[in-house]
Amino acid sequence: MVFFFDESRFGLHPSIGRCWARKGVRISAPVNPNYQNCYVYSGVSPFTGDAFSLFLPWVNTEMMNLYLAEMSAAFPDKEIMLIWDQAGWHKSNSLKVPDNIVLKSLPPYSPELNPVEKLWQWLKKHVCRNRLFAYVDDLMNTLAETLINLTPTRFMELCQGSYLLQ
Repeated sequence: MVFFFDESRFGLHPSIGRCWARKGVRISAPVNPNYQNCYVYSGVSPFTGDAFSLFLPWVNTEMMNLYLAEMSAAFPDKEIMLIWDQAGWHKSNSLKVPDNIVLKSLPPYSPELNPVEKLWQWLKKHVCRNRLFAYVDDLMNTLAETLINLTPTRFMELCQGSYLLQ
């Protein structure tokens, strides 16, 4: 199985987007002044629509090891090629890679080659924009519910790039 992997930060400070309003009416939006956040670690196969995500408190080697162990356990009988960027914690000497996972790196500074970036854009635009979450748990529950309800076909639509088919 081929998975592309990335992590993204989601926080309580909302992303404000455009909306319709009557001419001359000034729009206001409530803002949560807290800067609490969580990180979503996701691996997506744009070819099959399989996905595996975890919510973790930080991005570091320890959390990356946890993700790799959980992904390996979720697909115990599968050989997984995990393609990811070259973040520092992806190249750490203390990274523990399970036997059924092979790691491959994307070229440096090329997020446009990682299809999971499209998933983050979609989540931030369609799930988080113009929404106020009082607590990080509310945000995580909303994101988790959305990810759970995405079908393999929808993951493929969101994450498949034409360059992957060539």
